[in-house]
Amino acid sequence: MSDFQKNARAAEAAMRHVFDATPLQRNEHLSERYDANILLKREDLTPVRSYKLRGAFNAMRKVLAAASTAPTFVCASAGNHAQGVAFMCRHFGVQGVIYMPITTPQQKIGKTRIFGGDNVRIELTGDYFDVTLAAAQEYCTRIGAHFLSPFDDEDVIEGQASVMVEIERDLGGMPDHIVMPVGGGGLSAGVCSYVGDRAEITLVEPAGGASLHAALMAGTPVRLDHVNTFADGAAVAQIGVRTFERLRHFDPGQAISVDENRLCTTMIEMLNIEGIVLEPAGALAVDALKDMRNRIRGKTVVCVTSGGNFDFERLPEVKERAQRHSGVKKYFILRMPQRPGALKDFLNLLGPDDDIARFEYLKKSARNFGSVLIGIETSNENNFVRLLEAFKSAGFDYRDITDDDILAEFLI
Repeated sequence: MSDFQKNARAAEAAMRHVFDATPLQRNEHLSERYDANILLKREDLTPVRSYKLRGAFNAMRKVLAAASTAPTFVCASAGNHAQGVAFMCRHFGVQGVIYMPITTPQQKIGKTRIFGGDNVRIELTGDYFDVTLAAAQEYCTRIGAHFLSPFDDEDVIEGQASVMVEIERDLGGMPDHIVMPVGGGGLSAGVCSYVGDRAEITLVEPAGGASLHAALMAGTPVRLDHVNTFADGAAVAQIGVRTFERLRHFDPGQAISVDENRLCTTMIEMLNIEGIVLEPAGALAVDALKDMRNRIRGKTVVCVTSGGNFDFERLPEVKERAQRHSGVKKYFILRMPQRPGALKDFLNLLGPDDDIARFEYLKKSARNFGSVLIGIETSNENNFVRLLEAFKSAGFDYRDITDDDILAEFLI
């Protein structure tokens, strides 16, 4: 047994004085769909609804064990790391300062305050995370505090590896395949270092923040020019230096990128069928199974559902993205004749399963015609084949803007 494995086991044992191990649950729905033994490691069921408190606990306990005087702990985070650090500051009875962007939703700020209580002060600084991070690090330097990285720290990596310690114990050995999300790399670096070559591993990142794939292709961490923050728990501009050193041996083919809109279909499915609330990053591993069907058939597969901090105010957006990806909702700019009966003629083209979800006159583009933004939902994507043919036959000019990101941003 390696020193890393021993340390990860020691960290996991120490955690039991603070919070219970998360369950490893067989999922019948997914197992039947993929003809495999699919188990979910429910990190969405920790006290802070993500695995992040594991790394925070391990790093803080080591710092406190080595220090003669407890330092102030500082972090920069808009989400799960902030909540994990706040929870552990209260547990250890130490002071913490958590820097969060001004744009952080009140729900996340409120939960961080609840977990930290009087042991935590929240500083809202900067519109963007890079500004927030710089402010936190400058504060650390100025007062001599201890900065807690969300992932690029050896003790944090070791703490996140406790996820795998629990999986191995519950299974009585290694699964055939492990699927987990990767953002900054703390969880994946810890689990991969603990597993070694004893199981096959697939890492999953959002397509709009595929920093691991970029690093594997370049041979070194690189900063992405643009990051889609929808899956904010895993969408980072650059993977950690320390974490990448533990992941650089991966083949780029072992890092799957998942489309954010498709990810929404999995979030909705898990909520509606299983009653499991997952944040976008927490659903990455489950969604990736869609690309792995032939590789996992007949095998025991563990998917790490890394977090469930989902603000239900985002549910309409998630449903919208899921419908657009599934092809059952589309948006059009329609050129409508300005004559009596034109709207009725258009409505008569709709089938029994077609529903108008949005109807808005934009402006009159000519005296005899007007532009209309229209959103249509239907029960089956194939219904649009018939409907669009009907548009053409009736002489209604249209433009499908469903996948036009620029127009959608302004109009939808």
